[in-house]
Amino acid sequence: MSSEAAENVLVLVRHGESEWNKLNLFTGWKDPALSETGQKEAKLGGERLKSRGFKFDVAFTSSLQRAQKTCEIVLNEVGQSNLETIKDEKLNERFYGDLQGLNKDEARQKWGDEQVLIWRRSYDVAPPNGESLKNTAERVLPYYKSTVLPHVTKGEKVFIAAHGNSLRALIMDLEGLSGDEIVKRELATGVPIVYRLDKNGKYISKELIDN
Repeated sequence: MSSEAAENVLVLVRHGESEWNKLNLFTGWKDPALSETGQKEAKLGGERLKSRGFKFDVAFTSSLQRAQKTCEIVLNEVGQSNLETIKDEKLNERFYGDLQGLNKDEARQKWGDEQVLIWRRSYDVAPPNGESLKNTAERVLPYYKSTVLPHVTKGEKVFIAAHGNSLRALIMDLEGLSGDEIVKRELATGVPIVYRLDKNGKYISKELIDN
């Protein structure tokens, strides 16, 4: 389906695999680069968007290089390497506090499997000195509504390259999901999610561009 078929289009992409993803480390606001695999994932996502005729009016990304590079690769693939791209830390990944930089297996050894699982998969329990998903939503959603949504409701086609948890926060709001529902939502790296929204920015439908 062409992006031209709907007036209001919002496309989300989780960044490709980073070097720390590959090493099974908690990353958060740390700033590793994309791995070679991550670059390929971003390129494939861009190719899939190009094959469906997508063009964008504005792009948003976080202050972290793995999301910025994903954004750059995707836009290059769709032939829009010079598109206006707005970068803001409010779209950053969840801040993992004391867990950042730790191997996930080492964290389980230190705090126990159950506690680490609670920190990773609960909605409102934060790791030591870090953010819960609820906290992440409290910075992502006001930014989306004040800065991104006006572009959407003007009929512009908007692209966001960000992170698993910043995008979960946004998806929770778009789809009207509960905290328990959104923590179970898995987002594949480099796979575009196309949201079609009404004139007020309310959810109509979504499509995964995964083939």
